[in-house]
Amino acid sequence: MKYDKLSSVADEFINHEEILSTLEWVEANKENKALIESIITKAEKCEGIDHREAALLLACTDKELIEKMFSLARRIKQKFYGNRIVMFAPLYLSNHCINGCVYCPYHAKNRSIPRKKLTQEEIAAEVIALEAMGHKRLALEAGEHPTMNPIEYILESIKTIYSIKEGKGAIRRVNVNIAATTVENYRKLKEAGIGTYILFQETYHRADYEALHPTGPKSDYAYHTEAMDRAMQGGIDDVGIGVLFGLERYMYDFIGLLMHAEHLEAKYGCGPHTISVPRICPADDINPDEFANVISDEIFEHIVAVLRIAVPYTGMIVSTRESAKVRAKVLQLGVSQISGGSRTSVGGYTHEERDEETTQFDVSDRRSLDEIVGWLLDLGYIPSFCTACYREGRTGDRFMSLLKRGQIANCCQPNALMTLKEYAEDYASPAVKTKIETLIAKEINNVPNIKIRERAVENLKQIALGNRDFRF
Repeated sequence: MKYDKLSSVADEFINHEEILSTLEWVEANKENKALIESIITKAEKCEGIDHREAALLLACTDKELIEKMFSLARRIKQKFYGNRIVMFAPLYLSNHCINGCVYCPYHAKNRSIPRKKLTQEEIAAEVIALEAMGHKRLALEAGEHPTMNPIEYILESIKTIYSIKEGKGAIRRVNVNIAATTVENYRKLKEAGIGTYILFQETYHRADYEALHPTGPKSDYAYHTEAMDRAMQGGIDDVGIGVLFGLERYMYDFIGLLMHAEHLEAKYGCGPHTISVPRICPADDINPDEFANVISDEIFEHIVAVLRIAVPYTGMIVSTRESAKVRAKVLQLGVSQISGGSRTSVGGYTHEERDEETTQFDVSDRRSLDEIVGWLLDLGYIPSFCTACYREGRTGDRFMSLLKRGQIANCCQPNALMTLKEYAEDYASPAVKTKIETLIAKEINNVPNIKIRERAVENLKQIALGNRDFRF
């Protein structure tokens, strides 16, 4: 098949021959310092680079050039995202699954993991626990099972989540990470008010993908890979992609990931809203040492930096799979969203002991949300609980247009500070609240538009008086 990023056929927009050709070109040019420097110079325009150029930057081993890339990634991150870090938490609804994914403990043949599906009452309890922490944004997770986890269950769960208002808490944005589905079901998810639809490819190498997914609906490579096209056709214009680094050679999947982003941009006028960069890690019935392509921290950091250079407008997510040390490094290099206080099990927020029984993967960063907020503040970041763009209709190409024109700061900066102020008033420990007040006093001056800044100052005063949910 030919390479065609405008095609909606998986093997054409993620073209195996094009990836192999790119890898050959990279191998021939990886010592070409002048070419690499010219790509870095081009990337300084903050307009992105293509998958071939990015792959060459990732293959580079020259320490001086790598430091130039890291420096550029930091500048691009600051230009488009400032010091803001969006906070979220996963919510696992069910671990019933009929797929045979060999890297996931939820695979159908695993008899050691207890199976659990939350009732709507249990979901409400989980949401109350999450709201009590201070969370406003969730990522909904569920295994693929046509009778245990049908689309009707997911839709009912979303309705339940949005209905729960505990004290001054509320979940304002539900992102959804469920199996590939139909255009009709994506329309239903859109109508239910979801934020971003997230689906990881795991690997873009078709043969390895099929070996890793021997049974179940997920074994259909084309149907899975073309899911974002159906989501876009169903009206969901904020989609999130990602691979599970460690399943395949990282260079292959890195190229495939960027080709997927290029396809969405070319076909629909808007690339992915987010890119996630999970690495395979230990879990029940899963030993990452059995996978030959596990990547080091150094390579992982290099991947994050080059992704930030290649897709400067795209949000980047890292979960509590990673340690605090690694997360601190990649926050500088490009990551704009992190989870906090996460439980990766079904019912883990209300029954913490269940987190050891039904967890999908081991959590490296087990700090509470308040500890992570305090840590981010100490590092000079603004923890943001903002969901305004989604609720104001700034999604898809409308969001990207504001970001590319540098206007998003007039929304994101005050919204981040106002939601952080809510967190300070309602949930923060005394020490963290003091840190927040100090940061807000400094950062409010960085709102570019004077009139918006003045309104934000007044809104901050209103939040201190007990009013909530101001947004630009």
